[in-house]
Amino acid sequence: MSLTVWTNHHLLPGALALLQAELSKGGHRLIQSESSTKCVLAAGVTDPALAEADIAYGQPAPEDVVKSPRLKWVALSTAGYTRYDRDDFRAAMTARDLPVTNASAVFADPCAQQMLAGMLALARNLPEQLRNQDGPRNWRYLEDRYSVHVLTGQSVLLLGYGAIGRRLAELLAPFGGRVTAYRRTPRGDEGVAVVTDTGLASALAASDHVVNLLPDSPATRQLMDAARFAQMKRGARFYNVGRGTTVDQDALIAALKSGQVGGAYLDVMDPEPLPPEHPLWKAPNCFLTCHIGGGTTDQDEKLVRQFLENLRRFQAGDVLIDRVI
Repeated sequence: MSLTVWTNHHLLPGALALLQAELSKGGHRLIQSESSTKCVLAAGVTDPALAEADIAYGQPAPEDVVKSPRLKWVALSTAGYTRYDRDDFRAAMTARDLPVTNASAVFADPCAQQMLAGMLALARNLPEQLRNQDGPRNWRYLEDRYSVHVLTGQSVLLLGYGAIGRRLAELLAPFGGRVTAYRRTPRGDEGVAVVTDTGLASALAASDHVVNLLPDSPATRQLMDAARFAQMKRGARFYNVGRGTTVDQDALIAALKSGQVGGAYLDVMDPEPLPPEHPLWKAPNCFLTCHIGGGTTDQDEKLVRQFLENLRRFQAGDVLIDRVI
């Protein structure tokens, strides 16, 4: 069956050539939207060309999807899908039995490794060492040798437990600590200790590291607020590769200044890009990267290969990877 695939994801040349070649082999047509963007986080804009498509790949405007009766599958090129996670959109997709997938499997490993790297860097005080090398170049033997830590045997609380959380739990296993996951609705297949809302305060108080993996939603916005930071073990460290909107950043800065939070590593913030004058840049013991956690040199190729595998499954009537609706 010949299909028309529409995309507004501006793929790197090699990945785009791979997609075009594989679609052509199957007798399929590719429509590249004129409003394509290189940023997978950017919301899609209305594109009349979507009406010609059987499959939407990238970040289509939700309203366009609902109004496009020809569509048979929506393949999102991001792990997050907040703009599609609405009751009206879900109802419309469910009524049409129109599957929606995301790309969690592509981003899980790099995001998990990014968080592990941040945890190790803070434990070994690497940011301060690098600042010293770029600055005064003092021989900080006594200051730093006896103030660094190891992750071995420490407790980690994962806020959220999707693909990234599962991969991070695997990476943390050799350190022999305790990993606990916070989920509002546990499934029973987590393989680690799980707490819900009622146990979150106790889990925060018992954890040496709190890793936020939560997506943006009405239920998660500013979930980590002043009260939550106060519940953390004093001096524990906080990390975020979920979404910046899930954290009260003013409360985090205050907790860092007071020493309640011993250090923070953030790969996501609110807003993004973070303005140069934003106080997070200068918050004590707070280290930032610019939303690079999910990235790899071959990110676009991995996205295309996941899409092509799902296309094979879609045509065969098999279970789709990363189906969210």
